[in-house]
Amino acid sequence: MDGLQVVVADDDLLLREGLASLLSQSGLDVVGQAGDADELLALVRKAPPQLAIIDIRMPPSHSAEGLDAAKVIRQEFPDVAMLLLSAHVEVDHALELLDSGKGIGYLLKSRVTDIADFVDTLSRVANGASVIDPALVHELIAAKRRDDPLAVLSSRERDVLTLMAEGLSNSGIAKRLWITEGTVEKHVRSILNKLDLNETSEDHRRVRAVILYLDAMS
Repeated sequence: MDGLQVVVADDDLLLREGLASLLSQSGLDVVGQAGDADELLALVRKAPPQLAIIDIRMPPSHSAEGLDAAKVIRQEFPDVAMLLLSAHVEVDHALELLDSGKGIGYLLKSRVTDIADFVDTLSRVANGASVIDPALVHELIAAKRRDDPLAVLSSRERDVLTLMAEGLSNSGIAKRLWITEGTVEKHVRSILNKLDLNETSEDHRRVRAVILYLDAMS
């Protein structure tokens, strides 16, 4: 992570400056800061960073300017990883982000309390993982739906899929569930096969599995 080039976009000056300072202290190279979507796009177009940290709601309407800017960045600079921050759980935004490809994260601002954990999340996103805030995952798990396309999955497979949604690798899932990495690999293959996700690369299949999971639980 040392030297990873990052742009931070948030209209809250204190939060933005504080976050930039913490990231710099952790070895990341904060190459720019933006207070709105237009400024963010200008920064990225001038010198694309490796990672952009973006507040979903920014001026002028504080609705979804950050998300809209993220869509533009993904279209123009697909190699730029992005972590979007939100003050509230917004299911539709999370699903839309996941569907845009790898190197995407969605995190609640309240989660940015442990800098080591936050930097670890940034590392996973920068390395191509799709990371969804556990609070969103848990909220969707609690929801019930009669027509559940995930009914074919076993309880353990659902556990594995939940951790996939948090962006964990097979190794990370194995450590969390206290099982071997080989067992996790078997569960992942079973999940992808049961959900009929057999046509594309494994990385993309994992993302599609998570999207199907979140969509089924919403």
